Amino acid sequence: MNMLYPLKFTPLFKDKIWGGDKIRTSLGLDFGKLPNCGEAWVLSGVEGNQTRVSNGFLAGNELNEILEIYMDDLVGEKAFDTYGVEFPLLIKFIDANDYLSIQVHPDDALAASRKIGSGKTEMWYILDADSGAELITGFNRKIDRESYLESVRNKTLRGILNTETVSKGDVFFIPAGRVHALGPGILLAEIQQTSDTTYRIYDWDRVDNEGNPRELHTELALDAIDFTLHASYRTNYLKASNKTVPVVESPYFTTSILDFNEPIRKDYGNLDSFVLLICTEGAAQIHHEQGMVTLTKGEVTLLPAILDHVSLVPEPACKILEVYLV
Repeated sequence: MNMLYPLKFTPLFKDKIWGGDKIRTSLGLDFGKLPNCGEAWVLSGVEGNQTRVSNGFLAGNELNEILEIYMDDLVGEKAFDTYGVEFPLLIKFIDANDYLSIQVHPDDALAASRKIGSGKTEMWYILDADSGAELITGFNRKIDRESYLESVRNKTLRGILNTETVSKGDVFFIPAGRVHALGPGILLAEIQQTSDTTYRIYDWDRVDNEGNPRELHTELALDAIDFTLHASYRTNYLKASNKTVPVVESPYFTTSILDFNEPIRKDYGNLDSFVLLICTEGAAQIHHEQGMVTLTKGEVTLLPAILDHVSLVPEPACKILEVYLV
């Protein structure tokens, strides 16, 4: 069997009513003739929406096909024992040119009870934001089920939701159960569990091309919502250059930021996991035992678990989100 190497992928592009053009103009990804590209799925094992390898001898193979062959050599023993032949993470770039629907995702337990796969915990890293751009995450006051339903019936939901003004580099962790929505003028990277289950609570009274309102999932969402009020919904981290900066640690993924203009050597020998490198600025060479691949803005590279050491060489500077399982 040939040795595994850093894998790159061909993105899948999604037309969304709220999408724009920044996935092409800012990230350099060509989404063809789509009128409103809202999402680029740059790494996906979602059934029916799997990304295919674009480099090396495995080019053309879907992500989960490779996982079936290489198993724990690709993802690590713990991940393979836990998730089997479905890759556990989905990576997207999202361009919000208008408000996304106010929505919520189920957790693992609720998803299992409804036989819809896994839950959906995610995080957002803001790549760019227009001045004054806002997003919604969580509630701004103590709420129970009854008062929530009253606000839905009266169309006063927006008044009980927490709004955050965002700028480039901001991070928001969105655990399953947290009500959220993106506002216009935001380009971000999303790291999430492999799930495409979304319960739409409110969609700003929009209609589709045929004049029909988009479907809402009021009842399905009710049991998914976590009504806990939090003092802060923003993920704070210390910014630093030429070192690995931890940002998010959760049962589903751990994310760090590497902002570097000097070569960095990474030792993953004690890590029982694949590593994803998501380039958000600049470019870098990834040197490994069998050669080198280049990672540029808007790309993701999957480092198989069997790779113990890589060197990252910036060209001339680079910013990367480093993601793995613990």
